[in-house]
Amino acid sequence: MSSNTPQPQPPFGSATASTESSGSAKQVSLTCTGHTRPVNDLSFSSFVATGDYFLLSACKDSVPILRKGSTGDWVGSFKGHKGAVWGTRITPNASLSVTGSADFTAKVWDNVTGQPIVSFEHQHIVKTVDVSDDGRYVLTGGNEKKLKLFDQRSPTSSTTPVRTLEGLNNDVKTCLLDTTHGLVFNGDGKEMRVWDLRKSAQVSSRIFEQEVSNLRFSWDRKYIIATAGRRVFFYNAITASLEKQFDVSVDASCAALHPSELKFVVGGTKDLWVREYDFQTGSELEVYKGHHGPIHCTSFSPDGQLYATGSEDGTIRLWQTFPGTTYGLWQAA
Repeated sequence: MSSNTPQPQPPFGSATASTESSGSAKQVSLTCTGHTRPVNDLSFSSFVATGDYFLLSACKDSVPILRKGSTGDWVGSFKGHKGAVWGTRITPNASLSVTGSADFTAKVWDNVTGQPIVSFEHQHIVKTVDVSDDGRYVLTGGNEKKLKLFDQRSPTSSTTPVRTLEGLNNDVKTCLLDTTHGLVFNGDGKEMRVWDLRKSAQVSSRIFEQEVSNLRFSWDRKYIIATAGRRVFFYNAITASLEKQFDVSVDASCAALHPSELKFVVGGTKDLWVREYDFQTGSELEVYKGHHGPIHCTSFSPDGQLYATGSEDGTIRLWQTFPGTTYGLWQAA
């Protein structure tokens, strides 16, 4: 949204199709333009009452963009940050968006009006955010080397978190919030920490050989997906026990698991290609080219029919899970 009610889609927000493949399957990806700098983070909503779902993107150009998920069509742009936007989440019902920025704030946005509801003040860059399913609680992390949990219902929510988790050794690059079980997960340096919000204390940690680049929940919240170096890890989201790990062919910046656990997708910190892997065997299934810069983020749609990738090249691409099927803007031959 802009600062006003969203207007009809402008030309810069249109999605264009291009055929790119270096694997065995022909893949026609949709390229979503509109950002002017690298895309740092992506988040899909669940399906809403209209049968649609939405995609939110964070970018160094300071303007997050909301799109229709199945087509990439522009819905609106959020204007108000004064620095790069590093992290973003959208609530399952697509009513609220949350963003974290280099301007030392995290903001909650109304997705209908495009207006900020609240701005959480920080002392340093906010690199990562998460939000509870009902939109009440917002978790932030960044260069303060702290995790902060804000309650929007608190009268002092803009300045005072209800929980502050400290004792970290590095900037917080990625975090996850599970209010159902009172758990928080974060990646800082080569460590994934697990926190119990009821105790406001760290309860366990996992040490990696390489820096943790990203943490994500699977759609059913069964797994925490962690990337570090050339490995992708799948942890039990309740016990934090390791369920699976796979070696991949690139230094992984991000990974996403198909909702049916059919396959997972990996983006690389230096690699320009999108790579699909079998979730049972870890074997590489497909490699797709199209981006002109490293891939920073990826996520599957709620129905698993497509996945999105965001890149250093300033674009978002939508890829079909099953190339050649009729879905969204894709028409079967």
